[in-house]
Amino acid sequence: MTACSDLRGLLSAPVLEVAPRLLGATLRHGDVVVRLTEVEAYDGPNDPGSHAYRRRTARNATMFGPAGHLYCYFTYGMHVCCNVVCGPEETPSAVLVRAGEVVEGLELARRRRPGASDRDLARGPARLCRALGIGLTHDGADLADGGALTLSLGEPVDEVSTGPRVGLRGAPERPWRFWITGERSVSTYRPAKRL
Repeated sequence: MTACSDLRGLLSAPVLEVAPRLLGATLRHGDVVVRLTEVEAYDGPNDPGSHAYRRRTARNATMFGPAGHLYCYFTYGMHVCCNVVCGPEETPSAVLVRAGEVVEGLELARRRRPGASDRDLARGPARLCRALGIGLTHDGADLADGGALTLSLGEPVDEVSTGPRVGLRGAPERPWRFWITGERSVSTYRPAKRL
């Protein structure tokens, strides 16, 4: 098996298996590399919190594709967030990349996030995308083909914590947020605001 097929094979597993396995992995875009410290699982039609809960749309179409691609979306009218598509094709599930630590390309990440502390450069999904230079044009990028955007799995992390997903109204009680225990780059938990 090649590295590409190994990665795609691992990412084809169910989302709740894939999510904690992404902790400690590195996401590279060009010269910037972020070590992932926090993620959230979204299980398509089985999950009211998922963008793919009701049906396939132009926005969420990437979630229905093969594992190992990047699903990017625009939120709050100003931010881009990214997810790693996982599970079998046509079964829309993805792992939101919530936070990480910049381990390469620190100066470039600082220029992209002026005024942010090194701890906060990629602390939160929109900040992480900004630090990496990921935008909507990267939706559908293949993370396993050796291009400018690549995902590399490390050794599994020993100390993993889990809890509710951040700011979610649909299925907020599910403990589908995973993070490296004690990691300082993990974002602060905030429940959804009441309407």
